[in-house]
Amino acid sequence: MQNKNFMLVLGLLALTRPLMKIVGLIQVFGNEAVGSIIMTLLISFVWIIITVKKELENPVQVLVGAGVCYAILVTIASGILSPLLDGRLQGPLSNPVALISVFFTNVVWGLITGNIAAMILSKRINK
Repeated sequence: MQNKNFMLVLGLLALTRPLMKIVGLIQVFGNEAVGSIIMTLLISFVWIIITVKKELENPVQVLVGAGVCYAILVTIASGILSPLLDGRLQGPLSNPVALISVFFTNVVWGLITGNIAAMILSKRINK
């Protein structure tokens, strides 16, 4: 059960990136593209640090789950907020290919960060 909680919390944490975009804070980093990359890297770093600090048994599973949670949450948020902010449905719910892409991208993100966390944890254990 603890791993599921971590997945959800880390998925929620990742919502900071789209929220920063919505409120215009992403521009702090220069432009939107650079800001999105920097925020993704920062979130990845936090995911890895939390996973390592908590010494989770299966960091890959947890961070892939966090990526899936984020994909679900951002898809729901987009479905609710895009009609309110833009007057029409946009994002993954309006395009099946985009929906698949969102989930695939975030699973890969979880795989990469999870494997980095697993490598760090295995080096700690082997010392």
